[in-house]
Amino acid sequence: MTEVKVDQALFSQSAGKTVLITGAARGIGAATAILFNSHGANVVLADLPQLRNSAKEVIKTQIKFSNRAIFVSTDIVNWAELTSCFEKAIATFGKVDIVIANTGIMESESVLDMNNVDTNGRLLESLEAGRVIDVNLKGTLNTLRLGLHYTRSSTPTTTDPQPTKSILLVASTSSYFGGTGVAAYIASKHGVLGLLRACQDVARSHGVRVNAVAPFLTPTHITAGFAHKWDEAGLEKNTPDRVAEAIAVVALDEKREGNCVLVAGKYLRELEEPRARLLPSWLGVDLTEFMGQAMQFFVSIGGYVLPKKY
Repeated sequence: MTEVKVDQALFSQSAGKTVLITGAARGIGAATAILFNSHGANVVLADLPQLRNSAKEVIKTQIKFSNRAIFVSTDIVNWAELTSCFEKAIATFGKVDIVIANTGIMESESVLDMNNVDTNGRLLESLEAGRVIDVNLKGTLNTLRLGLHYTRSSTPTTTDPQPTKSILLVASTSSYFGGTGVAAYIASKHGVLGLLRACQDVARSHGVRVNAVAPFLTPTHITAGFAHKWDEAGLEKNTPDRVAEAIAVVALDEKREGNCVLVAGKYLRELEEPRARLLPSWLGVDLTEFMGQAMQFFVSIGGYVLPKKY
């Protein structure tokens, strides 16, 4: 078990940084923007145009330094819009140091519902499932790629001699577990964990740290349908502020690289390092050694050789 402590002394490192946060008009994203800004960071609140008023209200009433906060209307699935968001951040604040890929949605109906048929009894396509996967996985990939591109160019200045180059992916406990049966959400969040693991070599080559947090139940619009029953059951839960603290700690701690911190109320546990240590118990020593040899093979040939384009 790897316990994580919230070292609030780290928050002071936010001063002078520029933090771009997707899905920042409400919930965890808004709490994260408020926290970073309260410690002197410039914050870019990126979210959908229909949430403009919500984001503006956050900036007006909850952001400590409102002159260091902007809202940018952005659909993270739209490459041009997200690129413009990063460019707006740089035009306004001169750089992007930290990117929080927070945007996430969940299906409102079961995508595995076999009763969702047309008048002829033929199963209908789940269009909502495609949207969930687009936003949670493609949108996060877009944010990761643009984050790598723009944070790697951060250079020391007189006001910020040690610029941070950090990307934080908001995964989920559903990145590791699938028992709730929310198929599109779970599949997409498993994909976010895959992005975390897959990007490490490239990110390291650009001097960028990429980590993740995996929040358990947090009272937001996604959990509104059952949060009161959770409370009645007396179960531990998060708050957006608690998750925001975990996000800030992981994003700012220069020692963290490739980590994913589970956030479940009072519990903060890093998951990726214990997973690596437990591979021999999971796979067996012999298979673990073989898999290690296989990975060394790919390193020796310069990486996985990609197939020709179809």
